[in-house]
Amino acid sequence: MKKIIITFLLSAGLFVSCTDLEVTPTSFVTEDKYFITQDDAVASVTAVYASLSLDPGEQSLFGRNLYFLTDMGSDYAAAGVSATNPQVRALSSLTHDATSDRVQVAWRQIYAGINRANVSIDNIPKVTGSEVVKTRLINEAKFIRGLLYFQAVRIWGGVPIVLHEPTSIQLESLKSRRATVDEVYAQIIKDLTDAESLPASYTTADAGRATSGAAKAILAKVYLTRKDWANAILKAREVINGGYGYALFENFQDIFTKTKKNGKEHIFSVQFEPNQAGNGSSGSTFQATSFTGFTATEPADIISDVALFYDIYAAGDVRRDVSYKKQLLNPATGTLYTFPKPIFSKYLDLTNLATPSNVAINFPVIRYADILLSLAEAINEQGAPTAEAYELINQVRRRAFGKPITTPDSTVDLVGLNQTTFRAAIQEERKKEFVQEGQRWFDLVRWGTLVTEIKKVTAKNSVSERNNLYPIPQSERNIDPVGLPQNPGY
Repeated sequence: MKKIIITFLLSAGLFVSCTDLEVTPTSFVTEDKYFITQDDAVASVTAVYASLSLDPGEQSLFGRNLYFLTDMGSDYAAAGVSATNPQVRALSSLTHDATSDRVQVAWRQIYAGINRANVSIDNIPKVTGSEVVKTRLINEAKFIRGLLYFQAVRIWGGVPIVLHEPTSIQLESLKSRRATVDEVYAQIIKDLTDAESLPASYTTADAGRATSGAAKAILAKVYLTRKDWANAILKAREVINGGYGYALFENFQDIFTKTKKNGKEHIFSVQFEPNQAGNGSSGSTFQATSFTGFTATEPADIISDVALFYDIYAAGDVRRDVSYKKQLLNPATGTLYTFPKPIFSKYLDLTNLATPSNVAINFPVIRYADILLSLAEAINEQGAPTAEAYELINQVRRRAFGKPITTPDSTVDLVGLNQTTFRAAIQEERKKEFVQEGQRWFDLVRWGTLVTEIKKVTAKNSVSERNNLYPIPQSERNIDPVGLPQNPGY
């Protein structure tokens, strides 16, 4: 996707609420001066995408900040000694509270992206240009808005639904009550349904933008989360049978190889470029926080328990050595270095380990393997595994063991399971398949197994039912404690 990073009237009203309102801007571009041409509309939507990958001076939402909640807050990831922020360490041990700065930043970043989408949706209709292009751009913004609300409703439960940019900085106008979970999901489904009319693909210059297939894929996950099995099956099949050309990479490593970006398995990814915006902390920081060099120093992001998550892979399962690295070749010395504990490695640029801030590997929000396993899960939840469900999970397993993906193979294929054992098999495959992809915490909550699974990790035994949601940031509640009641346990 073309990297046009812009700031236009988006420096104000980025959040549901804000306490720093005393600064008077001396120079800015107002809407009536900005939204004139089709190029303005394109640039505004590019800025919506940028909210996923850029936040100057802060780790970006999908560049690592969401990871604290969705991965470090689960069972397999933990804070290493290089993670010096005490609030990060509290998230790792699940002792965090409503003052957590990482939870606050995630809230701010999600609503910043939502507001950018609102600005585009509200203003693009008045620009001069092709109605077809304008409609497409509006639906791209709706896709991002739907995606962000999907993150928010799973993290916090009911959240404020904000569909238009703020028109005033008066405190009362900035307040917004928590909507119900059902109301938020209704809005998500509406936005993503509109986004289903997006193009099926783009030219190379615009690769990475949201497509109709991406909208259907996220909708499938929405319905799966809602346990609406029939609609989850419907949308997943539309992704698989819709002529989009999606397929599994034959080589699992290709998913995380920078030269394979936006390939056949990548349904929607957050786009990252080298040294993005001239500030590594504004883009992806996964390499810098997973790899501290060829030393015994523990990185900031570590595996929580080697026996529970590294040693579980069967012999020949290539996913282990793509997801984790026990050894790496030191290019400076030619020595094969062995780490004291396996490090996360999906986002390591193995061609450029010397410059961590230059990592350019995209973050896969949803990929084809997720749709295959989601469809298999939904089919099974309707009563029992079918031949279709077996083939879906077995394609993922065959690829994991380097077998031809669509050819039955008795050495790896699952057979003869009932609904309960097939469910367990799906859960095991997802645990091995989606390491550090922002899936684990959502999966555990969806399955109702979060407390049981996390308690297996000794350092995380303070987990309780409250951890099925994160707290509403106290800074937000201070502004409107009535409209933003706190989640249980916080």
